[in-house]
Amino acid sequence: MEKRRTVPVKLDVDSTDAALLEDTVDEFLWAVNYVTRHAFQGEYVTTSKTTLHDDTYEDVRDETALHSNHVQAARNKAAEACKSVVKKWKQGKKASMPHFTSPHLVYDHRTAMFHDEYVSLVTVDGRIEADYVLPDNKRDTPHAEYFFSDEYETTGAEVHYRNGNWMFHIHCKKDVESDTPEQATTENGTVLGVDLGVNNLAVTSTGTFWTGDEFGHWRREYENRRGDLQDHGTRWAHENMQAVGRKEEGRFKMTLHRISNELVAEARDHDCSVIAFEDLTDIRDRTGASWGHKWAFNRLYAYVEYKAAEYGIDVAQVDPENTSRRCSHCGFTHPDNRERESFECLKCGYENHADYNAAKNIGLRYLRRNQTGSGGGAPVGVRLNSRTLNANGEYEPPAEESARAGVHAESPQL
Repeated sequence: MEKRRTVPVKLDVDSTDAALLEDTVDEFLWAVNYVTRHAFQGEYVTTSKTTLHDDTYEDVRDETALHSNHVQAARNKAAEACKSVVKKWKQGKKASMPHFTSPHLVYDHRTAMFHDEYVSLVTVDGRIEADYVLPDNKRDTPHAEYFFSDEYETTGAEVHYRNGNWMFHIHCKKDVESDTPEQATTENGTVLGVDLGVNNLAVTSTGTFWTGDEFGHWRREYENRRGDLQDHGTRWAHENMQAVGRKEEGRFKMTLHRISNELVAEARDHDCSVIAFEDLTDIRDRTGASWGHKWAFNRLYAYVEYKAAEYGIDVAQVDPENTSRRCSHCGFTHPDNRERESFECLKCGYENHADYNAAKNIGLRYLRRNQTGSGGGAPVGVRLNSRTLNANGEYEPPAEESARAGVHAESPQL
């Protein structure tokens, strides 16, 4: 089994070399979009890399000064995007031809030479060298743990330009055994259920809330900025719209990284072996979320997935049907159980925050789907703040409290 990590490193690029990188990025994006448009020209969308290579390689080489490996990387990116569109169509979903605008560039070992203090990068006009901007103390950082570690192999990288900075996202991997001690420590743990939404970006079964107020505020702010610039209709306005988009993406990614770190920490603090999310496929239809929220949900899930893997914690998605309408206390399901953010079961009278109730149901759904009886390393319950909820819907206090009489209903941490 492969364990993969991506380590972001800031690059120190002088103005002359930055101009070459910008030209290379522009031609790379042109190449990706050219191949994508070609894939959509026929009666059917072409997704074969071999066919796209045969049809577009010479054209791209003639029209650009890209290295042959950058041409192939552009073709691969276009092919994968086209496959994603076709997959959505087969699922009955809407999808349009992709168009790439975010400034980035894919590198492999032939176009990037990795050194201890700097990297040598191929551009449209020869190679440039850029120093890594690293923390003074690299101990206990991703750079030391993955990039500079003898255990990990560097497989490639991507250059990104945002907020005036050149960032180098280095891909590392190593082979690990499926029964490593790191993974074995999570056997017979508990499940952390996570509900995603608009008003609250994430709510866990342990009762921790991450509000969506800040995300919603900045999303509206950036939409207004783009709208004002679009009204001008000038080239300057168009360039500034792209800059606004990069700033928006950078801000949101930083926020989602923070939330994902805290989610994984929450799982570790409560000895959870699994973090369970609802299936994200149709989350916009279910929650009324915007495209921006859908992007955030997918990005947050991806961040949690790769960060949790470091600690041997699995991340999974479960069927979301009725998780917001089902009572996590007695199991009664009815649309009227939920009224906006309030949940009150019409059968047993259980009351709590609706998103918190849904988070518990998500955890319960994973637990029941994967319950194997005694042993087998299966999770034994859904983790709440001070106790667990087993597959039968029964509350169980921690071992040190098991002798106490009675178990009281839990309250979320608001």
